[in-house]
Amino acid sequence: MSKERGMLIILSGPSGSGKDTILTELSKRDSNVQVSISLTTRPARDWEIDGFHYFFMTEEQFQEKLKNNEVLEYAKYGQNYYGTPKGPIDKWLEEGKTVILKIEVQGAEKIRKVYPDVISIFLMPPSMEVLEERLRCRESEDEEDIQRRLKIAKDEINRSNEYDYVVFNDVVDYAVCDLSTIIKAESLKRKRLTNKINEVMNNA
Repeated sequence: MSKERGMLIILSGPSGSGKDTILTELSKRDSNVQVSISLTTRPARDWEIDGFHYFFMTEEQFQEKLKNNEVLEYAKYGQNYYGTPKGPIDKWLEEGKTVILKIEVQGAEKIRKVYPDVISIFLMPPSMEVLEERLRCRESEDEEDIQRRLKIAKDEINRSNEYDYVVFNDVVDYAVCDLSTIIKAESLKRKRLTNKINEVMNNA
């Protein structure tokens, strides 16, 4: 059977909601999942690897990529820029991959305009108290930065009604299972199976 075009999925959520953890586990369980690696101007944390967690760069380098139309979407989050490299996305979709973009709500709004059939998922913390605790446990932000992130988180949560699905990340395994269920259900929608349905009909 011919391969169907892949699915594009947006995963958004406040800083500290667990996006990286969820996507790492999901990738282990589903070999067809391809997580897009974002560009960012923020400094790397001690445990982060350039080219794996993010492509880390200076603001000057980021602006140069914008000028050359190498960024599909971008947003300024706090004091730093984040963006999605343009080139790989369509290539992965043509290969039938489930491509997941880990982006902020501003970027998600732009992606919907370029890819109207994108599936959007908002990763929700179980409570603001838990979110604050997670941010403090990272020990990578000072008090001012934590309070700023919490304020941004409230603004982002207020926009969760713009998303197709909301997944609560209280227990990681449960949240990963919820994402897997969404991906499976979306892959079985009739509009995504046109080629396979036509093949069945043509061979009847």
